[in-house]
Amino acid sequence: MTACPDKLLLLQAHVDDELDAANALALEAHLRFCRVCAEELARIEAVRAMLADADLGHAAPVELRSRIEALIAAPSVPGAVPRSSPDRTSATSHPRLGFTGGGALAVGRSWGSGLATGLALSLALVLALPQFTRVGTEDQLVANHVRSLSLESHLTDVATSNRHVVKPWFNGKIDFAPPVPELAAQGFPLIGGRLDYIDGHEVAAIVYKRRLHTINVFVRPVGTLSLPGGIAAKHDGYSLVRWTNAGLEFWAVSDIDLDELQLFHRTFESRPSL
Repeated sequence: MTACPDKLLLLQAHVDDELDAANALALEAHLRFCRVCAEELARIEAVRAMLADADLGHAAPVELRSRIEALIAAPSVPGAVPRSSPDRTSATSHPRLGFTGGGALAVGRSWGSGLATGLALSLALVLALPQFTRVGTEDQLVANHVRSLSLESHLTDVATSNRHVVKPWFNGKIDFAPPVPELAAQGFPLIGGRLDYIDGHEVAAIVYKRRLHTINVFVRPVGTLSLPGGIAAKHDGYSLVRWTNAGLEFWAVSDIDLDELQLFHRTFESRPSL
């Protein structure tokens, strides 16, 4: 069996001490219940220890430096004469094109190969970055949601069902104005708001209820690396719905069914906030 796909990068980052407090807390909670991920973490730590102890250094041959310098000195202008020794010109030389089979042509191939590799790596990074961002963000959101429930005193900094109290409470604490619709008539009563942190920045957390369940709505400005489109997913047993509107990014998190959280999203979007 392999570790949970959405935890592999977090396990690597954990070993390198690169996780923030929220992600570390969420991962530690996950490891207590997931034997496979715990075994994968032990394997990663064992490999790291083995690599740290092994003498993996390898001295390059002395001749390599002269060969690299010769390649660098090869002409890149058509018609130019190579500055390397004359015996480099062979039967494969093409004087009209200004390259030799073992000189500038090799440089051209090397540059072409390097460029193709660089483009491929860049494309892979661009395609993978949204997924990495999403996984890390979802871990933080779930951890913050769970922490707000376990620390009852921190569920709300301002406890009220009046949106005209909650909305202005954020003034001066964050540099944007989150919408705070009242949804009690639709079955989602407002119970207050608080400040929270995602990716090291302050965000607004607006808190609603659905029967005995709590819904945290985290709001922050849309960032330059924000995920495209909406998201509706399950993460560690919790439902998450993401959407954007008017330059703001919203994440609703709860333990209610995903369909019901999507209903909350539609209801939230359809109601006035002022």
